[in-house]
Amino acid sequence: MFRATLLSSAALLFFVPATAYADTVAAPAATADAPGAATDKTNGGPDIVVTGRLDAARASIQPSLGATTYTITSETIRALPGGDNQQLNQILLQLPGVVQDGGGQFHVRDDHNNLQYRINGTILPEGVAVFGQTLSPRLVERFDLRTGALPAQYGLRTAGIIDITTKNGFKNGGEVSLYGGTNDTIQPSFDYGGSTGKTNYFVTGSYKHSNIGIEAVDGGRTPLHDDTDQYQGFVYVDHTLNENNRVSFMGGYSDQSFQIPNPRGLTPSHGYNVGGVTNFLSDTLDERQHERTAFGLASLLHDAGPVTLQASLFARYSSLRYTPDTLGELLFNGIAQKAFKQDFTFGGQVEGVYRASDAHTLRGGVIVSRDRSNSQTSSQVFPVDGTGAQIGQPITVVDNGAKTEMTYSVYLQDEWKIADPLIVNFGGRFDHYDGYRSESQFSPRINAVLTPSKGLTLHAGYARYFSPAPFSNVATNSVLKYRGTSAQAPGDDGVNPPLATVPFAERQDYFDIGAEQKIGRVTLGIDAYHRRSKNLVDEGQFGAPIILTPFNYARGRIDGIEGNISYQHGPLLAYANFSYAKAKGFSIASGQFNFSPDDLAYIAKNYIYLDHDQTYTGSAGVSYRFDQGFLRDSRVGGSMIYGSGLRKDGDVPNGGKLTPYAVFNLTASHEFKGPGVTIRADIINVADRVYEIRDGSGVGVGAPQFGARRGFLFGISKTI
Repeated sequence: MFRATLLSSAALLFFVPATAYADTVAAPAATADAPGAATDKTNGGPDIVVTGRLDAARASIQPSLGATTYTITSETIRALPGGDNQQLNQILLQLPGVVQDGGGQFHVRDDHNNLQYRINGTILPEGVAVFGQTLSPRLVERFDLRTGALPAQYGLRTAGIIDITTKNGFKNGGEVSLYGGTNDTIQPSFDYGGSTGKTNYFVTGSYKHSNIGIEAVDGGRTPLHDDTDQYQGFVYVDHTLNENNRVSFMGGYSDQSFQIPNPRGLTPSHGYNVGGVTNFLSDTLDERQHERTAFGLASLLHDAGPVTLQASLFARYSSLRYTPDTLGELLFNGIAQKAFKQDFTFGGQVEGVYRASDAHTLRGGVIVSRDRSNSQTSSQVFPVDGTGAQIGQPITVVDNGAKTEMTYSVYLQDEWKIADPLIVNFGGRFDHYDGYRSESQFSPRINAVLTPSKGLTLHAGYARYFSPAPFSNVATNSVLKYRGTSAQAPGDDGVNPPLATVPFAERQDYFDIGAEQKIGRVTLGIDAYHRRSKNLVDEGQFGAPIILTPFNYARGRIDGIEGNISYQHGPLLAYANFSYAKAKGFSIASGQFNFSPDDLAYIAKNYIYLDHDQTYTGSAGVSYRFDQGFLRDSRVGGSMIYGSGLRKDGDVPNGGKLTPYAVFNLTASHEFKGPGVTIRADIINVADRVYEIRDGSGVGVGAPQFGARRGFLFGISKTI
């Protein structure tokens, strides 16, 4: 993307802080900006023209009019330190308003999770996972992060829409690579794509081993007991039936195992006794987590005249197995729990666009899904007396459960071009789910985009949101089964029945306003948002296994502003982002038994910061490709992220914050065009900064987590 000859294509921008008004088209057409169509003039042929037109038609079904959209392309991913060898969440940290958390988590605009992934317009259902990353950057041709006041086609998961356009096989050939270095990292991978007749295909796979699978619990260079082995694979196939119809299939699989890192030098302090054993060194703990995911997405795209339709089926299976160190966890925590959770979701969506006139474009859709979740736990616990003292040897508590949830959604909206400089998109959606609870909501949406002068775009919007808690993460454990044991919930008084154990759906009012100004090759953007929630959904780690459990604050408020600037000219690209946010919740409305009485009493009368609130967040990067001289076909660059610190406990719950940090990374690569070989070198955390992401305190926060220390990584790849 850093060659001047490529920069004329807007689809190759690093990120575009835009209201996405340009995504709306009166009729799809094959252009250089359409995925797959850029090869039309060089390769020719009716198949390529048809595919490019159908890609554009698919994109026209779900524009992000009025929302804030940031775009990253595959070329940019490869230019970043780590390239496509890093995980997708690390790439997302380079976008405005995205906050780093431990265990591979990230937060968009200070929301906890509440993210939806789409692949080529089809929804990828949620699964049960904590540390694992299902999608590899190697399958990405480009992706858009959409946030703010979203149009009506986006619902249920609304903090951010990660909309991925996959590689599709137009560029015949592929690549094999080997990457590795510090922390015993070794990562072989491959990808290959091609076309035959009216069929395109693309496949990619990778394996990774490292001794830093999860963030360390201390600031040392090498975590203790933190190995990981990760397998990922993805396949894409499409077949053009005729000039108006195309079928496609996508499938993926990941199998990822993690050791849970150990703290050093700790011994039990509760005085528990297991068969005469009372002592245990934390260095020797052996806790493990194994996560698997498989998904399949099939679609039929029809485009004719003023109508474009896409009908899709989707399915996802995921499982999580936690294996404890039974003796060690009993002595340290009073509970050792084997846990297995699995979830299977399947469903369908039909979405379409009807171009009624030059002034009105109608869009609508129906989505139905069925989610089956199964949980099996077997816990070793101590019987205790009224003071909490052990009165016997460990007993086993078996607690299994299963549940099915049905979700139904329908939406309709009209994109009204009132005048050349003004477009208004208004509509609504209705969502209903029936699982642990049964709730519904009609959600109106309206967005306006104004282009008063060349290069200046203004937008404003309002969205009503409805977000049930992640179904696969809802705890099914019975609070009553653990009464009179060392695992009795901190908020269970042992007498009264627990309050609401199942979380409610969050209901939000979301206001967003922003502007973008292009001045020559510089793009400036600013966006502000104001959000008020009833039954705000948050998640925390409660109990022994490393599994997140949702709960509600009765009320929530999140406000923020983010700005960005980018510049590109010829082989040079530079960008910077900065954001401010404040997120608070009031009164625990579900899962109260997970909290201490003192915390409950305080939160019932006071707003507190959410544990994942970070006041200031920033990122920046630069990349330059040499197009002449003895360094020709070399590329150098760097990136950074800044965080003012997530929350920790202070005088009140979540009342403190961690120390601010800034982490810088560097990269250099060179392409030998003759043999088709590329070499690269990356330095992660150049200054070897010791920084803490979590300190182990805060509402629903588990163990401490530290960012990775300085690492040296090297790669070589060969085109095939």
